[in-house]
Amino acid sequence: MRINSAIQSLCHPTNTAILFPRRKLSNLCCFSSSQSNNLQSSTKVPAKLEQVDERSTVNVAKVNVLKQKVEILGIIYDSSMPGRYYNLSCPKCKGGKSMERSLSFHIVQNGDFAMWRCFRFDCGWAGRVFAEDRAKDDGTKRKFKSTRELTEESLGLVPLGEELIAYFNERMISEETLHRNSVMQLSGNKLIIAFTYRKNGLLVSCKYRTLEKRFWQEKDTEKVLYGLHDIIDTDEIIIVEGELDKLSVEEAGLRNCVSVPGGAPGKVSDKLPSFEKDTAFRYLWNCKQYLDKASRIVLATDGDTPGQALAEELARRLGKERCWRVSWPKKDEYSYFKDANEVLRCMGPSALKNIIENAELYHQSMADQQMKDI
Repeated sequence: MRINSAIQSLCHPTNTAILFPRRKLSNLCCFSSSQSNNLQSSTKVPAKLEQVDERSTVNVAKVNVLKQKVEILGIIYDSSMPGRYYNLSCPKCKGGKSMERSLSFHIVQNGDFAMWRCFRFDCGWAGRVFAEDRAKDDGTKRKFKSTRELTEESLGLVPLGEELIAYFNERMISEETLHRNSVMQLSGNKLIIAFTYRKNGLLVSCKYRTLEKRFWQEKDTEKVLYGLHDIIDTDEIIIVEGELDKLSVEEAGLRNCVSVPGGAPGKVSDKLPSFEKDTAFRYLWNCKQYLDKASRIVLATDGDTPGQALAEELARRLGKERCWRVSWPKKDEYSYFKDANEVLRCMGPSALKNIIENAELYHQSMADQQMKDI
C-alpha cells in the first residue's frame, strides 16, 4: 500500500511538474529502471525516500548518515534512492557559466557508501564517503591520472603534405574538409596521419594512422568524440566508427557527425558497468553535456559484427528510445557495404546522405539486420 500510494503521488500532474520541470510528460514513458546507468538521468529526486523505497530502516539510516556527510562537502539534495544516478549542482565549479548540473551522484544499492564525480573537464571533482567509518573516508578530490597539455608543436605535427592529401582524395575526402577538421601529419618523412581531437578549441588528444591502417593514440589524454566542434549546437547527432567515416559524412553535406575514438568491441558486454568502471566508453561520459542535448542520435557504425556490437553498446548508454540505426545497402549478391567511406567512394555523396537520413528506429533496424543474418 505504501508503494502504491507513493507511485500515485508521483504520477499526479502537479508532482510530475515539480519532479521534471524541463521535460514533457510524454517523454517520461521512455525510461525504465534498467536504464538507470544511461547517460540521461533525472535532475530531481523523489521528495520522500521512505515512501518509494521499501528497504529496511537500517538502509534508511545509512542514507541519512551519507546525506549528513556529503552536505558538509557542499553536495545538497532532498533525498536519493540507492542504486540510481542523479545529476546535481557541483559545489566546486557551480556548473560553470551555464550552471549545469554536472555532478553525477550515486548511492550504492545497499546504502554502504555514496560516490560522485563532476563531468566538467576543468573541474573533475570526485570522491566517496561511507555510511560507517572507514580507515579512509575520502571526500576530497580522488586521484585520477592527470591529462597532459598538448600543442601541435609538442607533438611534432605539421600540415598535410601532397602525398597524404592525394591519399585522402582517392577516398573522396577534399582538402577543404581536411583543413576544417585540422587533419595533420607527423613531421619528417613519415607518412603518418594525425587526427587531432579538440574540445572547446583546445587540443586534448591525437590519434595516428599509417597508410597500412596501423593505429595508436597519445597516452594520458582526455578521451572525447572526434569532431566534437560539430555537435555543440545541434539536437541531432550522427555517430560513426572512425575518423575517415566522419570526414566522409561531412562530404555528404552532414556536419553534425562525430566518431568514436577507439573502434568497436568484439562483442556486446553482459551488463553495463558503473560509470567509474566504464573505461572503454569514457569518451561518452566526457562528452555527456553535448550528448544530453540530442533528441535523435543516428548510429552509423560499421556493418560487420563488431560494428553492430558498438551500436548496441552506444544505444544502451545513450538510450535506445532516441537512437536510429543506419543499414548499409547491398554491394553485390553476397555482401553489404561496410561503412560510410565505402558508400561515399562507390555510390557518391548524395547516396550516402540519403542512406543516413533514412535511418530506422533502433529496435526495428536491429530486427531487420537479424533477418539478413539468417
